[in-house]
Amino acid sequence: MIIAVLALLVMMGMHNSQDATLDLQPLFKIAKQPACYMYYGFFGTGFIVGAIMMAGGKKGAAKPAKEK
Repeated sequence: MIIAVLALLVMMGMHNSQDATLDLQPLFKIAKQPACYMYYGFFGTGFIVGAIMMAGGKKGAAKPAKEK
């Protein structure tokens, strides 16, 4: 499955070389660059954030307290 996603990402990057505009006014002014760079950037950011979220958190389920 991951190979298929990566293959689609490469195909999108190869065939979408026209400029795309990204406008996030509160953060930064208009960014205009080839769409393939935006695909790679968004995929990379999502991959890293997903990896951090999966790695963090609880290490195991908390054991319930035994009642006496």
